[in-house]
Amino acid sequence: MTRRLEKYEKLPVYQKAQELFDLVEVIADALKENEMKEDLAAQMFSNAAMIQAKIAGAEGGGLYTLRMQNAVLIKLAVHDMLNAITFASMVEINEEDYVDLMRDKVEEFRMVFVDWILGFDKSYDIPDNWAIRFDSSTPEQEKLEELMFDEDRFFEEFDEGEDDEEEDNSDMEDNQ
Repeated sequence: MTRRLEKYEKLPVYQKAQELFDLVEVIADALKENEMKEDLAAQMFSNAAMIQAKIAGAEGGGLYTLRMQNAVLIKLAVHDMLNAITFASMVEINEEDYVDLMRDKVEEFRMVFVDWILGFDKSYDIPDNWAIRFDSSTPEQEKLEELMFDEDRFFEEFDEGEDDEEEDNSDMEDNQ
């Protein structure tokens, strides 16, 4: 019985994520026996798996905000994975130095990742009511931003503060 490839598994970004996962397997196997080996390997595997899961999640939901939320989590997972491999090299529990190889793979992934997120449809979205958007050009987002920061009110409070200072200064002058 052959397994049907899901649509997202055919994407270049997913295929690059699989290459990262495969490299993590090799690196995890190459770590020297050490009390940190299992923790680092688990951290790297967890992040590599999360990358693939978040790609699938982003492809499963079409809303721009949700897709970008997954993209941010992917970026964080990639950085955490690279940090774990760098740490393993620093404490010398790598049999070989995989840091440069991982950096190269991460850069390959990053280039495909950027192309992938640039293809997200910004017009297919709804306000998320958290006022966090990656594109502030929609009228809904502009309204949310206006609610978050009222420039007139902000400067009005400063103006009121100046009036209070002037009154305080005139009271001091009267008392002298």
